[in-house]
Amino acid sequence: MRKVTAGLFHSVDGVVADPFNFQFDSFDAELGQGMTTMMTTVDTVLLGRVSYAEWAGYWPNASTDEDFAGFINPVQKFVASKTLTSPLEWQNSTLMDAPLEEFVAGLKERDGGEIAICGSISVTRQLLFAGLLDELTLMTHPVVAGSGRRLFESGDPLTRLVLQEQSRTSKGNVISTYSRLG
Repeated sequence: MRKVTAGLFHSVDGVVADPFNFQFDSFDAELGQGMTTMMTTVDTVLLGRVSYAEWAGYWPNASTDEDFAGFINPVQKFVASKTLTSPLEWQNSTLMDAPLEEFVAGLKERDGGEIAICGSISVTRQLLFAGLLDELTLMTHPVVAGSGRRLFESGDPLTRLVLQEQSRTSKGNVISTYSRLG
């Protein structure tokens, strides 16, 4: 069975949206290396509508010298959306043809490499609480963002996680990888 993972940049106070607002001075070589390592095992990416729209407006035209552009443009991308219509313009992007949880459960059964959620806070939340997310990596920057969307919200269901791995980078980022308990 294929593994579904998510990795999100995270402030100490839990903000995950728009990390470019708080990570610029703490992104270091170790975070870059971690992302490069992740890209070697992933052959499928899941995106929500918002992340797809933002990224499709930037990455197809980004310099091929950027490592992430060389990964994200050719990789197979599946997009969860109730408002977008096919065909999607960004290369190798396909609209999911079933509800998110059903689609991902089926995708996990197919042959292939790792499936990564990129950005897409709503997709990450939905798959975590549905028991379909195998690993959640939070890359916590040493900053209090103050405002912005957080991964977890008041009223979320009790969800036990197990810390699988943790490391600290030279600029004080803490990388924590969790799996669901049970």
